[in-house]
Amino acid sequence: MSEPGNGPGRGDAGDGPVPAGERGGALLVVGDVVTDVIARHRGPLASGTDTAAAIRTVPGGAGANVACWAAHWGGAEVRLLGRVGTDAAAWHERALTASGVRPLLVVDPQAPTGTVICLVDTDAAAERTFLTDSGASLRLDPDDWSDALLDGVARLHLSGYLLFSEPSRALVAVALASARAHGVPVSLDPASAGFLVELGVDRFLALVEGVDVLLPSRDEACLLTGLSDAADAAAKLSRHVPLVVAKQGADGALVARSGAVRAHVPAAPATPRDTTGAGDAFTGAFLAALLAGAGPEDAAREGCRAGALAVNRVGGRPPTAK
Repeated sequence: MSEPGNGPGRGDAGDGPVPAGERGGALLVVGDVVTDVIARHRGPLASGTDTAAAIRTVPGGAGANVACWAAHWGGAEVRLLGRVGTDAAAWHERALTASGVRPLLVVDPQAPTGTVICLVDTDAAAERTFLTDSGASLRLDPDDWSDALLDGVARLHLSGYLLFSEPSRALVAVALASARAHGVPVSLDPASAGFLVELGVDRFLALVEGVDVLLPSRDEACLLTGLSDAADAAAKLSRHVPLVVAKQGADGALVARSGAVRAHVPAAPATPRDTTGAGDAFTGAFLAALLAGAGPEDAAREGCRAGALAVNRVGGRPPTAK
């Protein structure tokens, strides 16, 4: 598709830090772009009959959400490489552009846009369960990559969902090698504890060799280390990856380096309506803050602020400018 021009989009005034100083370059996010169907219901699902729910269809995808929150939170240019089907390509491009993201979308002639059904139980701290049809989103492959994508890029972020299909795993390897050759630091969010179990811990750690920043959830960090304590897990992971920022929801975030936790950043107060995309919001704001020159602890604090804003909204995206 075309590559529309991009302004440094921000949402409602006061939601994020005011950009200051010169930016060192753009953020390139490579990841999934999907359509989210969010069903918010109260209490357990009634098997074999109807359960009343409020249902909305919104643009989503972990990679796309991260890009939108990064654009919302900071002043750097944010670009997104993703793959969509012909069925919803124009809709997703418009939504990304409205969020201040420069969409670099590959249109798949065969597979439809990925779809995720998000079941949100409003009686259970707005926790969600996903039913995922990845569709075109995990059909990104090395042919979709070009070293020119890194022109003007200061940071590359990879959605962990890319590790869950063979074509997109190959893309990750090519992108990592290209970033290393160009001196561009790389971050990655593991994305899904459920899919990590299928992939295997050893295989995951081998695939992320060379990543500079890992942003797991508490469950993902514990799964990747076999440890039950989140702080111990983050510390252990930081022996494999230089910087580990473990997202813990209502318990904030842990920042670990060189085998030790260096900071515990508290969560910002929030009353959850929908936790879909809260981790993506954290990641996007964290990366925007790093691009603005913040250190990891301050960047994690911005991530917690964004996560608190995200859980007060339905869907995984930030508010867009009116």
